[in-house]
Amino acid sequence: MPKMKTRRSAAKRFKVTGAGKIKRNKAYHSHILTKKSPKRKRALDQTGTVAAADVKRVKKMILE
Repeated sequence: MPKMKTRRSAAKRFKVTGAGKIKRNKAYHSHILTKKSPKRKRALDQTGTVAAADVKRVKKMILE
């Protein structure tokens, strides 16, 4: 049986923490920034965690 390949697009977007949670970057911070408040832009700089409903699927994609 051949090994499963890592989905490279997912591997570049997600990282697994020491506790086993999956970190992700927030969307809406690449363009059209003039109308967004500084507070909102700072919040978008922070990392978020993947929702519990998606964890199993993401872990399978990045083979962790």
